[in-house]
Amino acid sequence: MQQTTTTPAPAATPAKPKPPAPPPELQEGAIATMDGAGLMGILQNSGSSEFQKAKACVRLGELGVKEAVPLLAALLADEHLNAYARYGLEPIADPAADEALRAALGKLKGNLLVGVINSIGKRRDAKASQALIRLMRGPDPEAARAAAAALGNIGGPASAKELTAALPKASGALKLAVADAALICAERLLAEGQRDQALALYATLSGPDTPKPARLAAMSGIIREETSTSRPR
Repeated sequence: MQQTTTTPAPAATPAKPKPPAPPPELQEGAIATMDGAGLMGILQNSGSSEFQKAKACVRLGELGVKEAVPLLAALLADEHLNAYARYGLEPIADPAADEALRAALGKLKGNLLVGVINSIGKRRDAKASQALIRLMRGPDPEAARAAAAALGNIGGPASAKELTAALPKASGALKLAVADAALICAERLLAEGQRDQALALYATLSGPDTPKPARLAAMSGIIREETSTSRPR
């Protein structure tokens, strides 16, 4: 009589343990569903924790609460909440947010200033251009690089002119930042239908004074545009 063997069933994979819940003081809780008034109340309450204020800042930006701009602006000078205040201001589609960020340029230093410059670049606030130009020419190397990048993001003929003028005077890391910003500016010009200005900027960046990576990218941009089947003829 033939014996049959049975293959033992594979052992069940043990369930992965659930990660421990954060302590109560680090739980978002009701903040995720609060309205603008409730969130602003958190920022105004001196008893609110740093975590609660950070979450309220982000949520206010998600909701686009323009009435919160003064409260968010007041936190730009806070070493721990600066980034969250900027996250709150960046999505708010109201000129007051731009005004708050511009006002902070003359009050902050170091990483706090660089963060505000980055936010201005994201919002493409052309009214900040003159202040950014001064910072690009200023003594703080990190702020200068951030200002150059912001000008590139803002784009337009005015930014192209300033970046072109700054390139031969810059050196080291700033020169790289200015060249990269000018490339972004050229792409902005193309996207906005200003092809002649973009090609002129590419031509300038193709010169020997431009760092090699940016110079090659500019040459590639010229070739791409001149050989494109959709280019004006």
